[in-house]
Amino acid sequence: MIAKYYPEFLTVTCLNWIPLLSARENKEIIINSLQFLIKEGSVKVSGFVLMENHFHLIWQVMGSHKREDVQRDFLRYTAEQILKQLRNLKSPMLEELLVNAKDRRYQVWERNSLSIELRSSQVFKQKLEYIHANPVRAGLCNLTEEYYYPSARFYELNESNWDFLTHYED
Repeated sequence: MIAKYYPEFLTVTCLNWIPLLSARENKEIIINSLQFLIKEGSVKVSGFVLMENHFHLIWQVMGSHKREDVQRDFLRYTAEQILKQLRNLKSPMLEELLVNAKDRRYQVWERNSLSIELRSSQVFKQKLEYIHANPVRAGLCNLTEEYYYPSARFYELNESNWDFLTHYED
């Protein structure tokens, strides 16, 4: 499948930096959604890290899909699934997401996620290193490959815990 967009570095932040992704189940919602998008041919993912209150991706929208549509649908779906999970668990975090805005009652993600086109391999590699170093900088581990939810193990140890990753050289 041919890409019509450059790869992008995407940062998505939980509303008010609430640690919604500290729960493994919520991280799995992100992972499963990425797997779905890849299977349907919407995106190619070359790097990621899931932190407690935000996540970073390096992805590329593929084929005839529109970048804005893919990102909007991905964020909407993951937000809906996280809200459903919080309701099922009767989590007090649900109240922290109550915004009662004109177009929604709850909000999971901050609006206007950061998205940067990666037009050179140098910038691509810099963002990939930034993603992998994120858990170390946050004090969650000493080595990037010790943290379970980044693509670092894929690149550094050649482990494929994540079947949806595509090496940046491919």
